[in-house]
Amino acid sequence: MAIGTAHFDEQPDLVAALRVRAIKTVLVAGESDMDGIRSDEMPHLALIDATAMPWPEAADCVARCSKMKLPAIALVPEERLWDMDLEADDFLLSPPSVGELVARARRVMRLAAPGDDPDALRAGDLAINTANFEVSVSGRRVSLRFKEYELLLLMASNPGRVYSRAALLNQIWGYDYLGGTRTVDVHIRRLRSKIEDADHTFIETVWQVGYRFKSIERG
Repeated sequence: MAIGTAHFDEQPDLVAALRVRAIKTVLVAGESDMDGIRSDEMPHLALIDATAMPWPEAADCVARCSKMKLPAIALVPEERLWDMDLEADDFLLSPPSVGELVARARRVMRLAAPGDDPDALRAGDLAINTANFEVSVSGRRVSLRFKEYELLLLMASNPGRVYSRAALLNQIWGYDYLGGTRTVDVHIRRLRSKIEDADHTFIETVWQVGYRFKSIERG
């Protein structure tokens, strides 16, 4: 079966555009790319480049993504659109615009996230699963250290409440901890770098006092 006109040289730019927006993406231009996906370093999204491989191979890649519960978007050449039968989570004509790709990626990831989990604490696009300690923003999983998770859970459970650095230090590290309040600042900075971006701001600094979690309408 003929392969559509490939736009392989343009696809790495798409992956970079998604990475800048904190969406870890793997470009799949053949089944060998699927073999490199590790369960302990699972990306947020797979781009199945159906312009670069035969249709049956693309279908196999989509099926493997489904088994791995990895959201997949297929890049499809216009000339193959008429017989497009890939069961991906979404598809785009190749080459796609970056804006549309980012919008569809966020939508696919949001739909893939658990929707009715009774153990999930939600604040806008942020979800904290207290049963398995998983955190996600707009459907993408965020890897947090345990102290970062504890800080986030404490503040998100009490939106609008101002916590002094000393209070956070005592509640998370304990009264016997010998480190200074700078420890709190370091962990808050790391936490922000993982859960915040241009579209999401959750933690506010209260000048000369400490921090608080913004009051956000919960889903």
